[in-house]
Amino acid sequence: MSNSSSGTGFLLLAITDTQELQLLCFWLFLGIYLAALLGNGLIITTIACDHHLHTPMYFFLLSLSLLDLGSISTIVPKSMANSLWDSRAVSYAGCAVQAFFVFFLVTAEYFLLTVMAYDRYVAICKPLHYGALLGNRACVHMAAAAWGSGFLNGLLHTVNTFSLPLCRGNAVGQFSCEIPQILKLSCSHSYLKEFGLLVVSLCLALGCFVFIVLSYVQIFRAVLWIHSQQGRHKAFSTCVPHLAVSSLFVSTGTFAYLKPPSISSPILDFVVAVLYSMVPPAVNPLIYSMRNQELQVAVWKLITGWFSEAIKFFCVAVKM
Repeated sequence: MSNSSSGTGFLLLAITDTQELQLLCFWLFLGIYLAALLGNGLIITTIACDHHLHTPMYFFLLSLSLLDLGSISTIVPKSMANSLWDSRAVSYAGCAVQAFFVFFLVTAEYFLLTVMAYDRYVAICKPLHYGALLGNRACVHMAAAAWGSGFLNGLLHTVNTFSLPLCRGNAVGQFSCEIPQILKLSCSHSYLKEFGLLVVSLCLALGCFVFIVLSYVQIFRAVLWIHSQQGRHKAFSTCVPHLAVSSLFVSTGTFAYLKPPSISSPILDFVVAVLYSMVPPAVNPLIYSMRNQELQVAVWKLITGWFSEAIKFFCVAVKM
């Protein structure tokens, strides 16, 4: 049995049949995308340029921003093009590439959030061992493990899914190519193997979630023993953003895939997909910068430095 979609490609979820609403979706996607580019770009540039931020926590934050940029860039440009040109089509190869990068980057981000929880646990619960447990080499190895695990996981699932015979049409029930949606188009019992792999991935995700929860239980217990009000504030200011980002990431993704079929509808599926695939990369920089005064100061210094250089360049250009 051959793939019925390999020659014709796939049709993504139609957001709306009205041209005006399609254009509204285009501007919505553009706004979210520009916010994600600006926020994550500022964080990446600030951390890279300011040597005071060359610490494990900010190294992991830089890696997280790179993953956020990659994940939203995998989904939004194609969705914007489809909304602008009133199209639903995506090629078979293009769908496979998008599914791979979505799975790879989302998995790597989840593993990295787990590593960041460990970083906060060591910093607050075992501060005397922080330098030994989270040296430069250890940080690079942990970040590389998160990226590498996500890459292998995405590659394994994508190859396995797109090698299945797909003969239940070519309409994907989402506005981007996602492996669970592609599996619904398979009519072969071989999909059980991919379903088993997804169960294993869910078990790993559950293990990471339990680790994050236990880490923060220990963190908050340790914070309660801090007598200094300033010390408590500093501990919370570094932990609350990570906890908020992790909660947003897990809650939106969980609701997207575990919501009851009885409440499913195209509009709800669209809203939920935007919430878990577009909103986190756009709001993560805001969450991390709201309570982090050190990062705020560094970003402001970078922006004012650029502004000063631009004024100097303009003055020189005028004199010439």
